[in-house]
Order: sequence, then C-alpha cells, then structure tokens
Amino acid sequence: MDKTFLKGLTLLEAMAHNEKSSGVTELANQLGLHKSNVHRLLQGLVHQGFARRNSETSRYELTMKLWELGARVFNRLDVRQEALPFMKELADETQETVHLSVLNGIDVLYIEKIDSPQPVRAYTIVGGRAPAQCVATGKVMLAWADKEILDQIIPKLEKHTPLSIVSKTELLQEMETIRAQGYAVNKGEWREQVMGLAAPIYDVSGAVIAAMGISGPSERLTQIQIEKMGQSLIHLTGLISRRLGYYAPR
Repeated sequence: MDKTFLKGLTLLEAMAHNEKSSGVTELANQLGLHKSNVHRLLQGLVHQGFARRNSETSRYELTMKLWELGARVFNRLDVRQEALPFMKELADETQETVHLSVLNGIDVLYIEKIDSPQPVRAYTIVGGRAPAQCVATGKVMLAWADKEILDQIIPKLEKHTPLSIVSKTELLQEMETIRAQGYAVNKGEWREQVMGLAAPIYDVSGAVIAAMGISGPSERLTQIQIEKMGQSLIHLTGLISRRLGYYAPR
C-alpha cells in the first residue's frame, strides 16, 4: 500500500474538516508529520487542483474540485440499488417480507421488496400504493415530512381497520413517538392482522427520501419481536443513508 498516497488522503480529509485555511506547521502538528512531508503533499494537491495557496498568508485551503467529484458520484447514486443488499440481509435475518418505499403525494409507493419464505406472509406488489398514515414505511416518512404534507393527509384520515389513525391529535402524537424511538410501527392499521415496522433513509442533505420496513402476520411480529427488530432496522437504514452521503449529526 502506497503510504504517500494514504498520507495525501489523510491531509485532504484534515483540510476538509478544518474550518479555516491551514498552514504547513499547523497541518504537520495536526497529523504528526514532518513539515517537509506536508509541504510536498500540499504541492501535489495544488498541482492537481484540489487546493490553493494564499500568496498573502502562505496558508492553504481546498478548492471546489472535491465537491465537484462528490457531486458526480452523488448523481449516480440510486436508493434502490444502494438499499437492496441491506434488504436481503434483513430478509435473511428476519425471514419476513422487507419493503423499500418512497412517499408519493400522500401515499406510500413500494419501489422494491423481498418476499418472506413463510407460507403465510404480508402481501404487496412493487408499484403498489397504500395510505401513508396506515403503514410503517409511510408513517416514518411522515414523521420527518413537511407540514404541508400532513395538512393534506389530516382531512382524508379514514378508518381502514379498528386501529387506523383517524384524528389529527392522534396522528401528531404518533409522529412524536416515531421521532423519539427512531422507527415506526404499523399495528394493523391498513390490513388487520398485518403488523410492520420501518426506519427512515436519509440523503446527503439530511432529508428523509425513503424508508425500509418489515411486515408480517401479527402472530409472528409480536411486540417483543418488533422491539428486537427495531434496532437492527435502524442500524441497516443508517448504513444505507451513509452510502447515500449522509453523516448523522454528532
């Protein structure tokens, strides 16, 4: 492994994290490198257009070239493609149906799924829809959605099962609960005897752009099982978000 190349990447990352332009001595102390080594690495970054030197202060700062490269990579990212390996992992682990959904208007749109191998399982189709407030993937996206979307949904709340949310107060309380625990639970609000849970997927800007969820019959998805699956689900959606460029705030 090329140590000079690795040092150059470390230097690039350090400069990206520094809030101000950096001097050679400052960077050498920060990274534990010799000043002559840092100077050579900086000359390489300047030559390739990743950094520039301020002639008045003799300090270095990054250019926008790194952002330009990152933007090109970001534009190639596909949430379905990035999520699919993690969906397969979750399906293998839980042996239940796993969905990937996006919000389309006030509905959930299923864009990918992996069916449970169990003979009794939750039934959906890719391209199918469901009222967002009734299913776990929809509820978790609503918890981070703009107020305008909630305002569209509230007048259209209706009872699909005895457990469906039908009041504004109940819906807003549910949104608070979801944000607090990090995932949503469908208690049988769209189809009786079908339970589910889902966690959000974030993009590079921190917006919730999709949700990954698990669904299955209530005799298997008990409250105890849901609590166990919840943390695994949050972990995997966090990994998907990371692949889409999202950094969780410290």
